[in-house]
Amino acid sequence: MSTVSPAIPGSQSKAGWRALKLPGAGNLAVPIAVLAIVVALIMPMPPLLLDVLIVLDMAMSVIVLMVTMYILKPVDFSVFPTTLLLLTLFRLALNVSSARLILLNGNGGTAAAGNVIEAFGNFVVGGNYVIGCVIF
Repeated sequence: MSTVSPAIPGSQSKAGWRALKLPGAGNLAVPIAVLAIVVALIMPMPPLLLDVLIVLDMAMSVIVLMVTMYILKPVDFSVFPTTLLLLTLFRLALNVSSARLILLNGNGGTAAAGNVIEAFGNFVVGGNYVIGCVIF
């Protein structure tokens, strides 16, 4: 019978993880994100995908807000301008896509542009269109 001694943390080979990584993949993340934003500006988006992306945008906004509130030195979040620019472009693409869905499919009912936009509209208007017009 052989006994196996417990492994020392950090002593295990990480060759398996290195095999899964693509060389230079971190450098491709920003150009791929910008390309996806441009495609979202041009191509129509299904309402379900728009709902998921709006929720993702809200989550990223909360994450950026929490990071900026809890960093000790501004140098610790040096990618803030780039992050802010990419999030703004992402929101612009979502705005164009949602406006396109509302204008193209508006005759299909209130959920034509997705459930998130419908829920937000119902929350803001609350059944009274005068209040909705005053707010917007």
